[in-house]
Formats: sequence, C-alpha cells, structure tokens
Amino acid sequence: MGIAERKARDKENLRALILQGAKKRFVEQGIEQTTIRKIAEEINYSVGTIYVYFKDKNAILHALHSQGFSELGSRFQVLFKVKDPMERLRSIGRVYLEFAVEYPDMYNLMLNLKAPIEFLNAIHTEEWNEGKATFNLLKTTVKECIDAGHFKNHQLEPLAFMFWSLVHGMCSLAIGQRIKGLIWKIQTTS
Repeated sequence: MGIAERKARDKENLRALILQGAKKRFVEQGIEQTTIRKIAEEINYSVGTIYVYFKDKNAILHALHSQGFSELGSRFQVLFKVKDPMERLRSIGRVYLEFAVEYPDMYNLMLNLKAPIEFLNAIHTEEWNEGKATFNLLKTTVKECIDAGHFKNHQLEPLAFMFWSLVHGMCSLAIGQRIKGLIWKIQTTS
C-alpha cells in the first residue's frame, strides 16, 4: 500500500470515527444537546479536525442519515428474492417497522428531523436521493403487485406513497409509545 492509499484510508477511518462519536452522543444526549465540541471530546480530537471533515452539525446529521438509509436499503434488497410481490410488500413493511423500532433515534433522524434536509437546502440540492431511492424500491414492488392484478384502478405513485405514509405513521406511533393498550403488539423477528 502506497502513501496516498494509506492517507486516503486514514482519512476515511477518521471520518467514520467522527460519525461514530456523533451517533453515540446523539443517542446518549439527544441531537439538540450534542455540539461539535462534544463530538470532538467523544473521539479525543480537536474541534478543528471535525470541521476539516464536516462543514457543520447538519452535515454530520446528513451523513448519519445517509448511513441509516443505506442500512435500511440493504435490508430491503434481500427481500427482492421474494418472488410474490404481495408477500414482498408485506415484508417491506415489516422490515421497515422493525428497523424503526430497533433504531428509533436513527429513524427519527432519517425521516422526522429537519437537519438533513436543511443540509441539502444549504448546498442547494433539491433532490433527496436517500428518500427517493427508498421510495423507488417500494414503488417497484407496488408496480409488480399492480401488474399481478392487485390494487385494480389505482395509480402507482399515489398508492406507493400511501403505503409509505401508512407504515411511517405506524413507526411513529410505535416509537412514540402510542400503541400501548392496544390489543395487538408489533412483532419483530429479532
């Protein structure tokens, strides 16, 4: 391994360490109470080092949010081995809900907090690629369901959006502990 390769690897390792430290602080203290200074303390580096890698806290939040979507997307990819699109659709909902219940802080960062979108606005990017990619995975399955004769007389985009909204609402209710006292419980495979 040459010097340039080693420097690139070290740089990527430090970036990952910053994100790991930030995530730990966010989970322990909440996003609002976590500052760049506290992240630097967590990883035993200077504040200036953090700013070499990230413009501000929103940039860190956006990077963590992207990691969350990557993890969720990898869980969805496995489901594309399921041939029956209706079974896959149910499985997507189940995996989505399990992810939200297992990682509520990450889920809130990915889908409820404004900071990652504020970061995109600050860099003048209108596309929310992470959300779009997740929606497209869902949309592919919904299209296959429609092609198989399910959901007659429904349009693809609004139907897929309805499914996403429905499961997101279920996730939000579960995370907020608003389902206590209901007869059924959310079943997870873990």
